[in-house]
Amino acid sequence: MQYINDITALEALYGTPGAASMRKVARQLTPLYRKWIMASRLCVLSTVGPEGVDGSPRGDDGPVVTELDPGTLALPDWRGNNRLDSLLNIVRDPRVALMFMVPGSNNVVRVNGTARLTADADLRARFEKKGKQPATVIVIEIGEIYSQCARALMRAETWTGGDHSAGLPTVGEILAEVSQGEEGGARYDREWGARAAKTMW
Repeated sequence: MQYINDITALEALYGTPGAASMRKVARQLTPLYRKWIMASRLCVLSTVGPEGVDGSPRGDDGPVVTELDPGTLALPDWRGNNRLDSLLNIVRDPRVALMFMVPGSNNVVRVNGTARLTADADLRARFEKKGKQPATVIVIEIGEIYSQCARALMRAETWTGGDHSAGLPTVGEILAEVSQGEEGGARYDREWGARAAKTMW
């Protein structure tokens, strides 16, 4: 198998980008990009660090990010598994990318920029829910923001293809497999829902 290692060779395989695909880029929130992102409860945060790259889903029961100003977003880091993959990367390399999705829409809005972490008490307090606050907040400086072509979600029938989860292995089963039975299993799956409900925020 031959691999492509030359930009000219790569570009020769594709056509020239359409005008719309280049003109859609903004450097900060516009009124319509703001409306779209504030409707999103789910985004994927991508980071890069010395060990490689990481993609992490981030969700909330309202807008997944808060606007601090037209060029700055704030993303609370709610309780998870404490691996801190994304946060460790951000501390060492500020480059981030986010993909914002809204159920029912095949479009995606993407943000590329740089991020920093803060444990600022006032900012953390803005996200308080049920008496709990995020341990840190990711502050994202927007470098560019643009909409993504809808073809990928359309091909996958993301919102229209129905439930395809039947027969998937559970997390407990996967954990048991990779740990040779030392972790996970049916008990893990039974107890996880209750644990998650107690530590959602």
